[in-house]
Amino acid sequence: MRVLKKELRFNEGEISLVTESLDDLWHLKYIIEPGDIVYAFTKRRIEGATDKLRPEKADKKTVRLGIKVEKVEFHRFANRLRIHGIITDGIDAGAYHTLNIEEGTNLSIVKNWKNDQFERIEEAVIASKRPRVIIATIEEGEACIGVVRQFGIEETSCLRQSLGKGEGNRRNEFFGELASQLKWASEKVEAVILAGPGFTKEDFLDFLKARDAELAKKIVLEDTSSIGVSGFQEVLRRGAVDRIMQESRIGRESNLIEELMKEISTNGKAAYGMADVKNAQGFGAIDILLITDELLRTSRESNSIDYFLKKVEQSQGKIVVFSTEFEPGKKLESLGGIAALLRFKVAP
Repeated sequence: MRVLKKELRFNEGEISLVTESLDDLWHLKYIIEPGDIVYAFTKRRIEGATDKLRPEKADKKTVRLGIKVEKVEFHRFANRLRIHGIITDGIDAGAYHTLNIEEGTNLSIVKNWKNDQFERIEEAVIASKRPRVIIATIEEGEACIGVVRQFGIEETSCLRQSLGKGEGNRRNEFFGELASQLKWASEKVEAVILAGPGFTKEDFLDFLKARDAELAKKIVLEDTSSIGVSGFQEVLRRGAVDRIMQESRIGRESNLIEELMKEISTNGKAAYGMADVKNAQGFGAIDILLITDELLRTSRESNSIDYFLKKVEQSQGKIVVFSTEFEPGKKLESLGGIAALLRFKVAP
């Protein structure tokens, strides 16, 4: 994400930016809210006067419109964010329109900004400068590839070998197909973490060195006990992504949720569920507040969360927003979408 302009007065005003990745669209899903005004160039049919009894279909032209937001939808697999609302500035004011925000879109957002939204923009700007990473997990006859995104690991492909797995030419065919998929997935990636149990990953790396030396140079080996989603999770817990990406969002979320579960299992310094977390805040006990992006979004729609977040910040608590697209966020969602690591233990 690239910020072009800020015109703010007491946290209210306009921020103009350019989206540069799918991650940026995901961030905007949780920044743009109903009631905000969003400006962007878009296509709209222009109705013109005609003398014909049956007018021709109007052409779509590129215009810049301002829309008062009613609904925001993130379409991950279409690489698009759809913003639906009423036109407030531009042609056909008062009519409904949908802005399609994609990678490379220049847009402006006018709203009353919250602190976590400023932090999210800053995080997106910093993240755009970090190296991109993919993870490939492999064992005999099976492999999965995932792209490390800010909202989680997006599994892009899985490859399974059928009969005769691990034997002679069948194994080389499997390695060859995986190498082809990995080369395509890693075109704009600086590092590839190759993980899995046993020695299959080492054998595949030797195969790759002979077939594609440039791709092999990107490989970082990591031991895991499983592959697929659980293998991705192991890689994160072991810090391999953090070592490459330094302050990785999802790596941090994995560590925090692991610490939370440990505290809960020992009846330690933790609270979960809205009632218990608010009780802990009443004692000024919250060190780190963990909240899912979905709970934050839905609570904001009913104006029930921002005062509580301000109280947490005023008592020097840190707020971490979890993505529900990834396993740590899903675990937090199962605990009510909100939890806290505490400075001291609080009675319920």
